[in-house]
Order: sequence, then C-alpha cells, then structure tokens
Amino acid sequence: MSLPALSLLETRVLGVLVEKRHTVPDTYPLTLNALVAGCNQKTSRDPVLDAREADVQAAVDHLRQLALVVESSGGRAMRYAENAARVLGLPSESVALLATLALRGPQTAAEIRANCERLHRFADVSSVEAYLDELRARAGGPFVAELPRRPGSRETRWMHLLSGPPDPAALAEPAHAAVHGDAVSAGEIAAIKRNVDDLAREVAGLKSALARVMEELGIAR
Repeated sequence: MSLPALSLLETRVLGVLVEKRHTVPDTYPLTLNALVAGCNQKTSRDPVLDAREADVQAAVDHLRQLALVVESSGGRAMRYAENAARVLGLPSESVALLATLALRGPQTAAEIRANCERLHRFADVSSVEAYLDELRARAGGPFVAELPRRPGSRETRWMHLLSGPPDPAALAEPAHAAVHGDAVSAGEIAAIKRNVDDLAREVAGLKSALARVMEELGIAR
C-alpha cells in the first residue's frame, strides 16, 4: 500500500498502539487518555513529545481514514487499536520494527533488536537486518532507509520512512564517537541498559502500588 507521509505525531500514535498491544494487552485497545499518555511518555521515546489531547485525536482521526487505526466502543470511552499489518501487508515482525523506529528514532540494527525485545524477540541481529532489507526493497516503495555511516561509527543506523525521506538532522554527526565493542556492540549494550532502567521504574511503581493496597487492607509488610 502507498501511504501519504505521516506526521511525527501520527507515527508516534501508531507506534504506541503497536507497543501497547504487546506490553499491556489487558488494557488494549487504548482509550484516548491512555494513548495521549503513551505519546508523551518520557522513557523509551525519541523525541519526547508534549502532545495535546486534541492533537492526538486529530492524528487518530487521520489514521482511521487510512484504516491504520480502528475504533471500538468499550465502557464509557472509545478505544483505539492499530491495523498496520493488514493495511500495509506486512508480517508482525516488520510492524514491530517500524513501531520501534517510530518510537525511538534512528537506531542501529543491534539497538533495534534490543529495543524491540518486548514487541518481538529476534534470534539475532542478522534476523533484524533481513526484515529491514525486505522493508527497504518493497515493490510499492521502501518503508525504511539505511543512513550513511557516521565518522567513527562501526554500524549504520536505520530510520523509518513513514514520514517521508530522511530529515537532514538524522544525518548529523553524533555528539560523541561510538565505542567499538567486541562480542556485543556498544549500541546494543546502551539499548539493553535503557530497557533495564525502564523495567526498574515499572517494578518500583508496582511495589509502591502494592504497598498502598496492603496498607489499606491492614496487611503487615
């Protein structure tokens, strides 16, 4: 399918819906409030946004026109789910890769593999590269592009093309030179560390909520 170029917020909405389908299945499809929170999430997002509810609703409405998002009624609020695999004619693995790029910006294949862990577990970096190559070689037009290798970097980065051709900013020099690793790349280590930090914050939140419940029930810790 040939798509019009999506805005940054529209790609973020689509990425959030793909992500939350896998990470919070019990509350999926998402309400508009949950979708706004996911778009403005401070962790696992690049760039970090501060989107208004009205802007997110407008993005959802446009994605619904393209059939990339479907609406359903649930309780007192409308709920939204993504429909990317069917509309774009892509396997779930490719949708997971696009969502990871839409949520976190340009990344190396190793970083994509680590950051995509909760959406789809790829066996190795070669598997990620194989799906990226398929997305780049689509007969209907590429959905991803491999960016030029930056000076001092061992690996190239990939970006999605759902919003059109690469922005010149994506080709900019890194703030610091990449550190060369051996068995595991520096990019993959950094991505794993970010995932560990995200999980640690989630665990801390669950512990706090459990403590409040135990206190309300009068259960000794």
